[in-house]
Amino acid sequence: MGELDTKAALITGGTTGIGHAIAEAFLREGARVAITGRDERLGSDAEARLRGLGQVHFLRADAADEERVRWSVAETARLLGGIDVLVNNAGVGVVATPLATPLADFDRVMAVNLRGCFVYARECFPHLEARGGNMIHISSDAGVLGEVDIGIYSVSKAALNMLSKLLAVEGGRRGVRSNAICPGDTEPGMRHMGPPGQADLSADDPATWPLPPAGRVGRASDVAEAAVYLASGRASFVNGVTLLVDGGMRAGLNTAAPRA
Repeated sequence: MGELDTKAALITGGTTGIGHAIAEAFLREGARVAITGRDERLGSDAEARLRGLGQVHFLRADAADEERVRWSVAETARLLGGIDVLVNNAGVGVVATPLATPLADFDRVMAVNLRGCFVYARECFPHLEARGGNMIHISSDAGVLGEVDIGIYSVSKAALNMLSKLLAVEGGRRGVRSNAICPGDTEPGMRHMGPPGQADLSADDPATWPLPPAGRVGRASDVAEAAVYLASGRASFVNGVTLLVDGGMRAGLNTAAPRA
């Protein structure tokens, strides 16, 4: 028996990186899964890779597009027979300080990282309430301690952490839990993190990242295991948590270790 047997999960931004790792982990634990993404080719490839693990469907949807969000939620419920778990993972960023961030990039980051998560939570809520489900928001350690070089991304994730807490209060009274996971530097890095106007460039090379006290950078599987726990019955009394999965990087000041 898997941790998530009989569960139906919708994972946004599930075609690559952390989202793909969460989809793989959920399937291995017995869940049925729908993943979303904007790129048809990436989505088809991800679905093909995951298909051997269980029931999985790719749905093309942009988290910033309210109509596609609504469609993807309705289609997930139709294909999977309901929704037990929402994983709000889709995210974008811009490598710029706040004052150097063009308004178009500000709007794009907020539309996906905050507004998109809100719309997905709102649209999924009736399905989650009907089944005593839960939602997990993939935030960032940059939303716990701001990073000026990706300032608006930090702002969006700090707001997402607060949204998760308020959903935990409102939803918890109706049987729906809400929690946030805040990864540190995690390999592979975000696809949609680059300079202004270059949204699809990778931000940097993991080989250059500082090392947290745990002695290595994070892996997508580290975040996926945390998501499995939060989605499972073992976390039935865990609600409103902001869980750092960062190897201890935010445990104190100047925690990064020099690379050998």
